[in-house]
Amino acid sequence: MVEKPNLIQAVRSAVERAPPRKFQESVDITVNLRNIDMTQPKNRIDETILLPNGPGGSVKIAVLGRGDITTQAKNAGVELIIGPEEIERLGGEPREARKIAGEYRFFLAETAMMPLVGRHLGVRLGPRGKMPMPIPPGTDIRPIVQRLRNSVKIRTRDKTVFHAKVGSTDMTPEQIAENIDAVMKKVELVLEGGAMNIRSVFVKTTMGPAVRVI
Repeated sequence: MVEKPNLIQAVRSAVERAPPRKFQESVDITVNLRNIDMTQPKNRIDETILLPNGPGGSVKIAVLGRGDITTQAKNAGVELIIGPEEIERLGGEPREARKIAGEYRFFLAETAMMPLVGRHLGVRLGPRGKMPMPIPPGTDIRPIVQRLRNSVKIRTRDKTVFHAKVGSTDMTPEQIAENIDAVMKKVELVLEGGAMNIRSVFVKTTMGPAVRVI
């Protein structure tokens, strides 16, 4: 793992070298892996990682269900609530379903809705790694929503490279560096060879040049 001062300097350099923009940019990392067969499902990464300083910007969450879970979702400020009739309707509207799958970062669904979700929306959500987290009856979803708003999803599938949002340009280099550190510690933990499976790490803003971290 790269030492914290060097990580902070890499982040600072990436932000400073980015051309001025009139909008807030994301800060992302690109991680290249090595010496690992990603065609084997057991070697793939599929993790939701809590960032100590959040990812910056808004993280849109959708809740699928009815009754108490929808009331909680409204209280938690969830951006989209989808009832069973709407789930079925979206199954026949592939363009609209694809748009929702791309726009919303995380999905939650009451357990009883999961078969319906799988039948009508599984083809849109599954390939994106966005099948809903099942929520048992009586669960308070508010802390779950809050945690997800501060998390990032890492999913490699069969590729030896992945990208992750680790902050935004309105955050300090120290905050972004802490987020990168949290991601890399988790990734090293789940990789069979740990740090030996990491070839390189780069950090960049949305429109800026990449700066090598490792």
